[in-house]
Amino acid sequence: MGLTLSGDKMTARPPEARISPLYRALGDRLFAGVVLVLCLLIIGIVVLIGWQLAANGSRAFAAFGLLGFLGGSTWDPVANIFGAWPFIVGTLITSVAALVLAFFPALAVAIFAVEYAPRWLGSVLQYALELLASLPSVIYGLWGLLVLAPVLRQIEQAMVGWAVEREADWLVQILGAPIGIGMANAVIVLAVMVIPYAASLAKDSIALVPNTQREAAYGLGATKWEVIRMAVLPYARGGILAGVILGFTRALGETMAVVMVIGNNKNLPFTVFGSATTIPSAIVNEFGEAQGLQLSSLLALGFILFILSGAMNLLAAWIVKRMSVEGRL
Repeated sequence: MGLTLSGDKMTARPPEARISPLYRALGDRLFAGVVLVLCLLIIGIVVLIGWQLAANGSRAFAAFGLLGFLGGSTWDPVANIFGAWPFIVGTLITSVAALVLAFFPALAVAIFAVEYAPRWLGSVLQYALELLASLPSVIYGLWGLLVLAPVLRQIEQAMVGWAVEREADWLVQILGAPIGIGMANAVIVLAVMVIPYAASLAKDSIALVPNTQREAAYGLGATKWEVIRMAVLPYARGGILAGVILGFTRALGETMAVVMVIGNNKNLPFTVFGSATTIPSAIVNEFGEAQGLQLSSLLALGFILFILSGAMNLLAAWIVKRMSVEGRL
């Protein structure tokens, strides 16, 4: 730090004052240029991934037509007939059902951690959420296969037996084979995987609510639950919904855990307890041996999943901007 004389006093001069304006301008421009190049590189990588998937899957779109490929229900590598509809249906059903199943537990954990739990317990919950989020998906798959499947099998057998005793054939057809591995198992596993993401983002959004919001509600005579319902949750709803949608994106693209517990049945209609399939599970199961039109069809499935995931992320960003207090102001 330099010193300058001012009258009979010595004043400290900050280091920035000894740097020439030209040097500072060049440094700012260089930093801005590096940041811009990195941002454009990320955007370029995303665009390149989408373009490669679309280009390599164009043969399938050309062979069956876009609507024919999306709406086709037959996937037969021997006959070179490929339709994506069973995979799209399985992906959407498992993801939406897992999101519905995980939403309220995730929100409850977030509210308890911020509004009710002591600070030490809130820290423990935060570490637990981070641990669950960092676990490899194969661990969840093994848990669903070795722990959840036997329990579900007994429950499913009891429900199907109850339906058979009452001669409810329509219900038996909806429930499907009670084998413990199938749609129900995959939904529960995905819900457990979604909870840490949704709960963490909801917890952060609730923690950012200013205390003045709560104090104003208490000043009007509101109870604890009324403060949370009328002052906290409306303020944090943008972050909460964004976390839910990002969790949904996680469920859309989950692969190994779903492959291990869903049964990988490609025939419609799917049943509640019976085997099903998703886009990621189909790609993992067949990509290693796929050639020609089958390989192009799998890449076309990857492009569809890429579009779905991108649309969900854009929707999450729009919700945060639309529903946040700063965005409304």
